[in-house]
Amino acid sequence: MSEQTGQLGQEVPVIVIERDDEEMPGLNKRKPAGGAVRQRTWRQWALVVVGTVLLLTALVAGYRQWAYYYRIGIEVSTTPAQNIQKLKAPLTAAEPEVVSTSDSILGVAMDFYAIHGLQASIQFEEPDTADASVFLYCRCADHKADTTYIGTLVADGTEYQSDRSRLGYMAMADGRMVIGVGRSDEVKNYVQPLGGSFFRQFVLVSANTIPKRFYLHGKVERRAIGRKGDMLYYIATRYKETLWDFADALREYGFIDAIYITGGTDYSFYRSADGVRHDIGDAGRYPHRKWAGVIPWLVFRRAE
Repeated sequence: MSEQTGQLGQEVPVIVIERDDEEMPGLNKRKPAGGAVRQRTWRQWALVVVGTVLLLTALVAGYRQWAYYYRIGIEVSTTPAQNIQKLKAPLTAAEPEVVSTSDSILGVAMDFYAIHGLQASIQFEEPDTADASVFLYCRCADHKADTTYIGTLVADGTEYQSDRSRLGYMAMADGRMVIGVGRSDEVKNYVQPLGGSFFRQFVLVSANTIPKRFYLHGKVERRAIGRKGDMLYYIATRYKETLWDFADALREYGFIDAIYITGGTDYSFYRSADGVRHDIGDAGRYPHRKWAGVIPWLVFRRAE
């Protein structure tokens, strides 16, 4: 009897189980090592962190940009878009003249020159007193001793300086003119291609409120361009005043907006409806020989 023969003379089968790992790939897979898993997870978190930082940086930059233009610390009565619409509006015919009145409020004595039927521009040659087309002129933008202008200045479509450090502005084009407050260059960008003019100055009144602080101190004669309704005025104090007292008096008098005009003691003139010239300031200071050709003059003429 053979070794594989049982008691009953039958063969006892030998069962051999073979595993083919290549045909059963799932049985031979190895799990990733712990270090590899941790490395992949660390990279994913790093990407999330970097993405979050970039997003927050973009949001902060966007907010700062918005705040720079719109959070200027004072209310604004007229947006740049609204002022552009005013510059596009049809001209209203009016007799060219400057109407002079005087008053005193809060102890500040002032002369007011209402501007009717006139067109404004900026030029670098001081007007001749015999030029009958000129009904009023005054200073506008400031300049440094090296002749660099302070604040944005555009004259007849040419930009001489781009500087938004001063928030008040005056713009003029196609016989229309506006004043406003804000850092945006929208109004400047509108008038410049039209050959218009634009300058910036300190804010005195905005939306019938005054700034919390001023950067000019002491008592001197003061000048301004102000707006009541749609009427623009040139304003001059009769005596020396602080800028705060001047601005507060303008606000109390009802000016919605007002911007500062430099040269409080400079000579200028205005014409009444009959064409007669009336001096403003000391005629002995005319003409201005110092800084001739550098000073930008804001000139109001009868419509052509």
